[in-house]
Parts: sequence; C-alpha cells; structure tokens
Amino acid sequence: MSNNKENMPSPPKPVSYADAGVDIDAGNAVVDRIKPLVKKTARPGSNPDLGGFGGLFDLKAAGFKDPILVAANDGVGTKLKIAIETDIHQSVGIDLVAMCVNDLVVQGAEPLFFLDYLATGKLKEDQATSIISGIAEGCTQAECALIGGETAEMPGMYSKGDYDLAGFCVGAAERGELLPKKDMQEGDILIGLASSGIHSNGFSLVRKLITDNGFNWNDKCPFDSEKTLGAALLEPTRIYVKACLSAIRKTQAIKALAHITGGGLSENIPRVLPDNLSAEINLDHLNPPAVFKWFSDLGNITNHEMLRTFNCGIGMVLVVSEEKQQDVLDALEEQNETPFILGKLVKHGDEGVIYKGRLSL
Repeated sequence: MSNNKENMPSPPKPVSYADAGVDIDAGNAVVDRIKPLVKKTARPGSNPDLGGFGGLFDLKAAGFKDPILVAANDGVGTKLKIAIETDIHQSVGIDLVAMCVNDLVVQGAEPLFFLDYLATGKLKEDQATSIISGIAEGCTQAECALIGGETAEMPGMYSKGDYDLAGFCVGAAERGELLPKKDMQEGDILIGLASSGIHSNGFSLVRKLITDNGFNWNDKCPFDSEKTLGAALLEPTRIYVKACLSAIRKTQAIKALAHITGGGLSENIPRVLPDNLSAEINLDHLNPPAVFKWFSDLGNITNHEMLRTFNCGIGMVLVVSEEKQQDVLDALEEQNETPFILGKLVKHGDEGVIYKGRLSL
C-alpha cells in the first residue's frame, strides 16, 4: 500500500509583507529617526510624542479664549519631480509646510499644528528622513507643532523612485479677529513682501522649458553661478507667518493678506477683495529675481502669462489703510522683511487687478 504523504506536494514557501514590497522595519526605523526632529517643533499646547493613533493639541494651553479654527491642506506639485531627479529632498519639506501655513496666516490665524502624508512605492530611510527633516524645519519657522503624520509604502502605485507629499495644518484666531476685514476702501495701500523665487507653483511649465531647451538639472545654473540648475530651482517657499502675525498684532492695521501662489498676482489678490474694489499695481515697483527673466526669455513668455502663472517676486500682499502704512512697514522691517509699496485699491473696473508701468523682465 502506497504512502499518500510521500505523494503530497511540499508546502509553499511562506510569504511575508516584505515579499510584496512593504518593509515594516524600514517604516519603524524612519519613525525612530524623526522623533528628535519632531520634538524640536513642540510649542505650547502640543504633545510632541509620536506613536499614537492621533495627535493631541490643547487650545487652552496655547492661550486661546474663544477661538475659531482655520484649516488648510496642500502639496508641493511637480516640483517634487526635480527633488526626485536631483536627490535633493529637504527643501520640498519646507515647501509643504509653507504652502499650508501661509494660507492660514492670510486669514489672521496662527498655525498651531501640522500633519504630513508621504506616499511612495519603496520607502528609503535616508530619503524619508530628509523630507521629514525639512517638514520639521518648516514647522519651526512657522512656530507650528508637527504632531503626527503618515508614511505609506505602496508598491505598484508609484513609479520607481517617485513619491508624493501632502500636508494638513490647523490654526486658530480669536473670534472677531479673522481676515479679511470688511472695511477695505478705495485708496487703501498694497504692500508686497518678496518671494525667494518660484516657490511651489508653475513647475509643470518650468520642467517643460528645461526639457524643451535641452538643460539638465546638474548643469551650472544660468542665473546663479554658485548652484546647479536643479538646486537653484529647489529654493524653498518663504514662510511669512512670524512677520505677518507680528505686524497684525502690533499694528491692528492690516485689513487683508493674499498669499501669491498658483495664478500669480492676477488671480490671488482679487480673492480677498470686496466686489466693488480692484487692485492697482505699479509694475515699476517690482524687482523680480533673475530666475523669472531667464524663464521669460527661455520660453518667450508674455508678461500677461508670467503674471498669471508665477509670483514674479511677490510672495505675500498686504492691504492697509493709507494713514497706517508706515506703522505696518516699520513692523515688518522689525521682522527682517523688506516690504515695499505695490499700489493701491481703486474702484472696481473690468479686471480684479489693474497693472500700471512695466514688468522688468
């Protein structure tokens, strides 16, 4: 009589999550490496410990009495492709925070806490740590606590080496102190704060121009001889939170703020204005960084298209009364800003923004 056990197939090799492309140990290692970075972002009201199922924040401990919560979320866009292709990752973490916290401060809100989402096909410890160190740096600049996040390893969802970032931020303002104010009027002054460059918008056009004209990211930068082209274009978005909050609180004179992101000056300033007013901007007062002239020449881009695609050197615009403009300028300068007069509010015409003068590109 034959032995049936001898004819049975051998059991299959055990399969693990790692065989499917997900490395739990790598994820745990990243968490251990970023814990010290996260603790450095602690602020009143936050609990800097990681590992729970949710982050905690105590509004009372943060000093608020009757707060309105304000939330924002954003990403970095296709600027990430340059970070991936140059293997420079920290700056996009700063971008991620900047895009969220700058949107909060325009509503008069103080950023309180931040959470990030990093998704990739294959988790790389050094890469992830660099990205999150940038996020922690951005939170430190904004005095905002990094209280949690998610790192998702999803093989098959992303091409080799690709990743995506999303950020989520919550801030607060005392009831009655939200912006924009309702007392904006003809003659109010527009004050501009300089950008650090392209920030995090328009990079699909940037990448097209670079590719179409045969440049490589490692080429010497045509507009900054001390950097490669890729490193120069990865200059992170400026964070305006401390300067703007300080000016708001010190002067009580800021009526509105506009964060100049995708859509440039043309699309973003009208978002904070009442229907009966337009922004009149004197382009002679702008001093765009060299990168904008280079792109304008490279793609033969019209000034109209530049102004509705890029920030053209202005990252934040403030609306203040004419009689209070000097108080606001002084308060911003105390925070190491170099503010300048952009223009004024006028009765609404056919356009939300009316341009005078000439853009120096």
